[in-house]
Amino acid sequence: MQKNKCWDSVKKIMFPNSSILGSPPYKRGTSNEFLYQIPLNLAPALFSQQQLIESEYNSRNANFHGAPLNVLSRFPSVSPSHDWNHVSRTSPQAAAVLTASQGRKRRSDEHCPFDVKRQRFQSPLPQTPVATAASSPAAATHSVVHLQSEGRSCAPAFSAASSPQTPKPSGCVPPLRGSPYPELIDSPLPAAKDKLSQQILQLFQTCQQQSDDLEKKELCRAELQREIQRLFPQSRVFLTGSSLNGFGSRSSDADLCLVVQEGLLSHLQVDQRTNAIYILSLVQQLFYRLSYIERPQLIRAKVPILKFRDKVSGVEFDLNVNNVVGIRNTFLLRTYAFIENRVRPLILVVKKWARHHGINDASRGTLSSYSLVLMVLHYLQTLPEPVVPCLQKEYPECFNSAMQLHLVHEGPRNVPQYHSKNQSTVGDLLLGFLKYYATVFNWDKCMISVREAKALPKPGNSEWKNKFICVEEPFDGTNTARAVHEKMKFDGIKTVFMESWQQLQVRKDLNAIIPVRATIQKR
Repeated sequence: MQKNKCWDSVKKIMFPNSSILGSPPYKRGTSNEFLYQIPLNLAPALFSQQQLIESEYNSRNANFHGAPLNVLSRFPSVSPSHDWNHVSRTSPQAAAVLTASQGRKRRSDEHCPFDVKRQRFQSPLPQTPVATAASSPAAATHSVVHLQSEGRSCAPAFSAASSPQTPKPSGCVPPLRGSPYPELIDSPLPAAKDKLSQQILQLFQTCQQQSDDLEKKELCRAELQREIQRLFPQSRVFLTGSSLNGFGSRSSDADLCLVVQEGLLSHLQVDQRTNAIYILSLVQQLFYRLSYIERPQLIRAKVPILKFRDKVSGVEFDLNVNNVVGIRNTFLLRTYAFIENRVRPLILVVKKWARHHGINDASRGTLSSYSLVLMVLHYLQTLPEPVVPCLQKEYPECFNSAMQLHLVHEGPRNVPQYHSKNQSTVGDLLLGFLKYYATVFNWDKCMISVREAKALPKPGNSEWKNKFICVEEPFDGTNTARAVHEKMKFDGIKTVFMESWQQLQVRKDLNAIIPVRATIQKR
C-alpha cells in the first residue's frame, strides 16, 4: 500500500500539467494532498526540497497553455529541421520584447512566448523552454522546443545565414535539413549494364522515399513533440529508422523515439520495460484527445511501442520510449547507405522481395526490416573484395556508443566515400546475397555481425542459445532476429532464399522473384 501511494505521488509530480491524470484510471488530488501522501521516510530519497516546491507550483499552473489538447491546428508545410539541431527561432516581435525588457522588470502587459509565468525557480536540472500554443501559422514555425543533455550545453545553432564560414562537410553522408547545407543531396546511381540491374534501379528510383514523404513525417513528429512536452517538459521525440537511414520507401512506416529524462522514475525500483509501458499509456491517453491521431494501440512487446496513424499524412507511426540505440543505429545505417552507391538500391529491393514473400514481419515471427538490412550489409562486408567497410572498426570515434545523443548525427559527417575494388553489378550482388544465405551461411553455428564484419560463433548464453537466426545489434549486442522463434517460420525463410536464388539464377529477371510492376504501383 505504501509503495502504491508513493508511486501515485510520483506520477502526479512527474506530470503536473496533464489533464489525463484526472480521469480513470488516474485520480486527481489537490495540490497539497498528494505532497502529504508521500511517506516521510521515503520523501528525502525520492524528491529534493526544490523538486517539491516546483511540483507544487507547476500543479497550480497546470493549464498554462490555455487551449484544449484537441484544438491545436496542424502546422503548414514548412521545411523541417528533423530536430537534430538546437535552433532558437524566436520571432522578430518576441525578440523585440526580449530586448526591450532586458535590464528592467517585465511589465504585466508584455508577452514573451517562452516565459511561462516564471514558474521555474532555481532548479538544479537544466531547463527546457516549452513552446506555447501557436496563435497563427506564422507563429507556429517559430515555436521550436529544445532539450539540453544533463551537464552539457546545446550544440551551436545551425543556419545558412548565421554560419557562412562553416566548411562544407567532406564526408559521403548528405546533411539533414537544418544544417548549413539543407539541399537533399543524393548519391549517383550505379551503372546498369544488364537487365536485372536495370530493373533493380528502376524499382529503386520509383519506390525510394521522397523529400515530401520525409517532410510529412517530420511535421507530425514536431507537433507530437509539442503535445508530449505538456506531459514531459524535458522530453524530445526523435525520428529514427528507415525514414532517416536512407533505406525508406514511399510506403514505409515511421519510427519515433521518445526520450524522457528519468528524473523521479529513476529512484524507484521499476525496470525499464515497466517504465516504458507506463509512459506510453499516458501518451496513449493524450493521443485519444488529438483529432488528427487515430487508432493509438499499445503493444506490450520486449520493447513496448505505441502504434498509431496520422490522419493528415496517412503515415503509420511506431513510438517507443528511451530506446536510444535506435537513434544511434539510424546514423550508422545512414552512413552505410551513402558510403557506396550500390547499397541503397540493393537493400530496397531485398526489403520489397522479403515483404512479397511474407518473411518481413517480426510481429508474425519472421524477419524485421532492420535484421534484413544488417544481413545485406554483412554479406557486402564479407565478400572477397568487400563492397562496404566495417565502419565501427575503421571510424570508432564516429560511432562511439557513449556519444551524447545531440551529437550522434554529427559523428559520421566526415566519413569519406568508400571506393571498393569490387566491380559487381547490383544485379550480381542481389544474386550473390540470395546464394550466400541459401547455401553458404551456417545458421546453426554462426551469428551475423556487422560490428565485426564477419560471421562469429553463436554465443551460448540465453540471448542466443537455441535461436534459429542470430543477427547482432551493432551497439547493444542483442539479437535483432529474436522474433524468429518457430522452426516452421525459420524453415520457411530458408526455403524462400533457396527458391528465389535458383529462380533468379536461371532467368536473370527480377520478375522471377517479385512482380515488378505491381510492386512499383504499391511503392
